[in-house]
Amino acid sequence: MVRLGLAARLLAGAMALTSVSGALVAQQIAPTAGVWTDASLSPERRADALLAAMTLEEKAGQVSQQFMFGALEEFVPAVRRGKVGSLLFVTDPAVINRLQKVAVEETRLKVPLLFGYDVIHGFRTIFPVPIANAASWDPVSVERSQGIAAREARSVGIHWAFAPMLDIARDPRWGRIVEGPGEDPFLGSVMAAAQVRGFQGPAIGSPDHLIAGPKHFAGYAAADGGRDYDSVYISDSQLYNVILPPFAAAVRAGAGNVMSAYTDLNDVPAVGNKWLLTDVLRDQMGFQGWVVSDANGTRNQVTQHFARDEADAAVRSISAGNDMEMSFGPAASAETLAASVREGRLPVATLDRAVRRILVAKFRMGLFETPYVDEARAAATLADPSHREAAQAAAERSFVLLKNDGALPLRPGAHGKVAVIGALADSRRDMLGPWSFQYDLPETVTVFEGIRDRLGAAASVETAPGVQLKRTVPSIFEALSIPGTAKPEPRWDAGRAKAEFDRAVALATKSDLIVLTLGEAEDMSGEGASRADLKLPGNQLRLFEAVMATGKPMVVVTMSGRPLELGPVLDRAPAILHVWYGGTRGGTAVARTLFGDVNPGGKLPVTWPRSVGQVPIYYAHNTTHSPKDQDKRYWDIPSTPQFVFGYGLSYTSFTVSAPKLDKARLAPGGRITVSTTVVNTGRRAGDEVVQLYIHQRAGRASRPVRELKGFQRVTLQPGERRTLRFELDEASVQYWSSAAKGWVIDPGTFDLWVGNSSDAANHTTFTVDGEQRAGRGFR
Repeated sequence: MVRLGLAARLLAGAMALTSVSGALVAQQIAPTAGVWTDASLSPERRADALLAAMTLEEKAGQVSQQFMFGALEEFVPAVRRGKVGSLLFVTDPAVINRLQKVAVEETRLKVPLLFGYDVIHGFRTIFPVPIANAASWDPVSVERSQGIAAREARSVGIHWAFAPMLDIARDPRWGRIVEGPGEDPFLGSVMAAAQVRGFQGPAIGSPDHLIAGPKHFAGYAAADGGRDYDSVYISDSQLYNVILPPFAAAVRAGAGNVMSAYTDLNDVPAVGNKWLLTDVLRDQMGFQGWVVSDANGTRNQVTQHFARDEADAAVRSISAGNDMEMSFGPAASAETLAASVREGRLPVATLDRAVRRILVAKFRMGLFETPYVDEARAAATLADPSHREAAQAAAERSFVLLKNDGALPLRPGAHGKVAVIGALADSRRDMLGPWSFQYDLPETVTVFEGIRDRLGAAASVETAPGVQLKRTVPSIFEALSIPGTAKPEPRWDAGRAKAEFDRAVALATKSDLIVLTLGEAEDMSGEGASRADLKLPGNQLRLFEAVMATGKPMVVVTMSGRPLELGPVLDRAPAILHVWYGGTRGGTAVARTLFGDVNPGGKLPVTWPRSVGQVPIYYAHNTTHSPKDQDKRYWDIPSTPQFVFGYGLSYTSFTVSAPKLDKARLAPGGRITVSTTVVNTGRRAGDEVVQLYIHQRAGRASRPVRELKGFQRVTLQPGERRTLRFELDEASVQYWSSAAKGWVIDPGTFDLWVGNSSDAANHTTFTVDGEQRAGRGFR
């Protein structure tokens, strides 16, 4: 979300954010004159009354949000003058209370500030990264995780999360694939709704919850070449059928905010795109909240040669439906909008519309009645041990077993000397993953620490990195000094690199079992972290070959936020467990999974390519005129993926029966119930994710070979069987037609499969009855 190329000038005062002393406990403020202070009235009526009392300058301030990088006192004057309605990137409850006190006691209308933050996959307790949460295929777990993240963030005074990120990503070169739900709009929609429910609770303003801010609307993940920030060109068909559905699901779930994207969408910056922000988001999806730009998104319209100057950029943005400007430094909106209204360049009604949306949110959050947070309660909330246990459980549900020739699970005590080797083996910061800032590093558990603690006296466990992982171009986050975050390790010189490599190989040689960690450092995924290839970075393949040459038993743990080319590792390693970035208790979860306390049940939320030359690659491609050659599109390698979407192994085995339909025809307004039975045929308890796919054989458009339309994750004991039921209705078969320029339903025959991946083989058909007709749109 944050573009940090400007970070150098923001560093000096960042540490000052922790300098405020003296607590302000939560308290009720006495009402002052004005209808808007009457809590018995609706938020909308109160907002109308307050809006009527505002000057143009005060209105312009409300639509302006500013990053708080710098000393506290640098921001007090702007708050006191009403030049800012929201601040972000401040997390100290004492600082938040101090600024809120200025807003509600030292300004004319006493309008409280709205504080936002990037609560992406946790706050103090760090949960698995979002793509890992999607790999759990468990919306209940994801909702629980975001509910805990909301509770922690709300305890310090944050009101609003810049999450969930809902960009459907089909190019793993794009660094921010780690922050999203993967490649599929159905899975993405389920995860979107779960996260909104987790953040917001039953309704906006629920105690211990935040406003959810789905992002980046829309198409950001489809940047040319997977290059972060580059332009996006998407057909209407792809936009409606693939990109927009997760956002529509978030809106249906009640999301209070949406963030517009940085990027040009078909040559129009999203922040200034009225068709996107008003016609689609509001008129077609029914969104009722407010829209915020991404960092400097409003000003960027000048850089993108779309707006003439900052005043024009602010007018274009708010006119398009982007209600609030997020800015480094004073916002263009605060500086220019009042003058634009006076000079006739902006109707006051347009400004009022944006301000009203923001004020309604502040009233719904109860900020006028309870502006402050209890600092002592915040400390207790952040230290809650149950949050760490939930993070461990979430990590255990996210792991995907990519390969197992019988090497896993390991048997505790079978090996007296265990070596945990690799740059990621004992790196707490890397275990947390990108987009985490408020973590407690000492309590983070690495893979080495998890294995050491799991084995206890049963084995001697040692570790060595062997290699170092460093980017060629430094991360944009290295320039940002945030209190409490770890500083990057200096780059090794040639002598240190040789010594560390030799030490790791020597440790492997003297050990009875090797757990080799391979993958990417956390700063190799995320914003500004796109890659031109997907090979293991650094000298990790050389380390793998050297460790393999010892002949000792070995298993591989891969850690990354994207699929990687594994090459000889996949060919030669007896077992590979992919653990993404597991969060605060990730190492404990890894150890429990390796030693069989937990049976991995995660499934890939993305298609895993063999080579970067295949990307973008995804399962829901069209049949084309030559489907029999689908695996021969390249002459040098198979054009099929390494691992298909929905793939994941287990320590046990399952069978899924052929699907049964309660009726063979889907009538207009009707539904079909699909049932299948899943059986655990192995000797261990385990989880299976049963998936349902469909395909339309003929209609007004060529449709994908398969589309996910249902899934359920179930836990079964050995020999246990369970019958699962799925429902299909007209929403399951509608699509947006580029020929009809709208949502349509085509009658005819549909294929249906159930199984445990997108390669599911159990098949039947059903028929959609009736005439060609319009679909119901976003619902």
